[in-house]
Amino acid sequence: MRHAAGALAAALLVAVAAAARAVAAAATPLTLTPCELEHPLRLATVAADCGVLLVPENPGEPAGRSIALRVARVPAISRRKRPDPLFVLAGGPGQAAGDFYATVSGAFARIHRDYDIVLVDQRGTGHSDRLDCAQDEDLLNRASDAQIAASTRACLAALASHTAVAWYTTSLAVQDLERVRAALGYERINLYGSSYGTRVAQHYLRRFPARTRTLILDGVIPPERALGDRLALDAERALEDVLSRCARESACRARFADPLGDYREVRATLARSAVPVSVPDPSTGAPTPFEFGAEHLATVLRLVSYTSDYAALLPLMLHGAAQYTDYAPLAAQFLQVERAYGTALAIGMHNSVVCAEDVPFFDPKAIDRAALAATYLGTRELDGLAIVCKLWPHGPVDADLHAPLASDVPALLLSGSDDPVTPPEYAQEAARGLTHSLSIVLAGFGHGQLTAPCMDRVMAQFLARGTATGLDISCTQAARPLPFFTTVNGPPP
Repeated sequence: MRHAAGALAAALLVAVAAAARAVAAAATPLTLTPCELEHPLRLATVAADCGVLLVPENPGEPAGRSIALRVARVPAISRRKRPDPLFVLAGGPGQAAGDFYATVSGAFARIHRDYDIVLVDQRGTGHSDRLDCAQDEDLLNRASDAQIAASTRACLAALASHTAVAWYTTSLAVQDLERVRAALGYERINLYGSSYGTRVAQHYLRRFPARTRTLILDGVIPPERALGDRLALDAERALEDVLSRCARESACRARFADPLGDYREVRATLARSAVPVSVPDPSTGAPTPFEFGAEHLATVLRLVSYTSDYAALLPLMLHGAAQYTDYAPLAAQFLQVERAYGTALAIGMHNSVVCAEDVPFFDPKAIDRAALAATYLGTRELDGLAIVCKLWPHGPVDADLHAPLASDVPALLLSGSDDPVTPPEYAQEAARGLTHSLSIVLAGFGHGQLTAPCMDRVMAQFLARGTATGLDISCTQAARPLPFFTTVNGPPP
């Protein structure tokens, strides 16, 4: 569906064009001083050098309000380091690059030997004027239309005093990245993007092809895709793939017999009524009683199926609920994932991106609401996004953001066969325009392959060679997801 045109949209696009000219002309120096990047759960720290680069919030008003972009560089270990760094782009949209790197830095250890790692908290995330609101990420699945509208208005009111939320889109973020590259004095850069970060990486390549040496796209969103209108279908397909894989494995099948049947039984039970549970709070251990319903199950299924390690628990938890009315493991997992993911995203920035770049491009005629309604996520999130985006200001979007991308820059595309968000066919779509690309699909893995076995070696080899041609990926063919838990003690021996 075509994005509505108007005076405001035209003004925003003019501002983006002005930003591109300004970036091309300016290279403001950036001073970095020693700092530490902290894991969001305070589990680890990473030594780095940090600084702040001021960029205009509205490119059309360079003397107006500024955004203090937080930039961190983790210097290469080698004294003979490569001249082209790796910029790491986080997902979401709404996750901060610094937070993301602090949780997965070990996966970049081989690359870090020879390459500087550069982390730019994208405008609206982390320490770059985070657009935060007091609402949880899964609000759309558990609130009424009126509650969603009220929460959205409250979020906008809270942000209005210090920001204009329209100026936080991908089209502006890639201009920020180019300012950082110029300020740090790099001629060319490599880009690793995770999930939404793959959109940012590809759009940076589109705008600045001469500055881009290679791309690593992990959980690929092809430029042509507006994400969200078929999310429920992809999530359902991934869950069924996980449970079918359990049924094909002898130990899992012997223990659970019919994992898909257990899933359907649990869904049917919770569709009739919620189940009272009481489980320990994951932080305090205090008893937490609540009514576990279909919306809680949807949250668990969605977030647990993101990674194969968590997905290994699903048959066990669903079997206990279906066969023994034991919903405590599912309820405990709900509290755990809600706590882990609840503060990961800057909701305001997420809305600014999705409401400008995705929802306006949904084609209502192509949406099969009956098929969506048959999934565990249903139509609730899609309808909730429509409510949010009717209220949320729509920012500048480059006219070619969703155009096919054609490039001969070397690219490595990573997918999991059981990805509930960006299935492997998305990477295939993106690869059509990337003439020097290689796509790797890991069987049984979920969303994001960064920490999969031997992927660190493959990525380091790709960067060192600067080409996907002749890349040795044989080790990825032996990668296997964590075996399914058949008891609370773990997988069978």
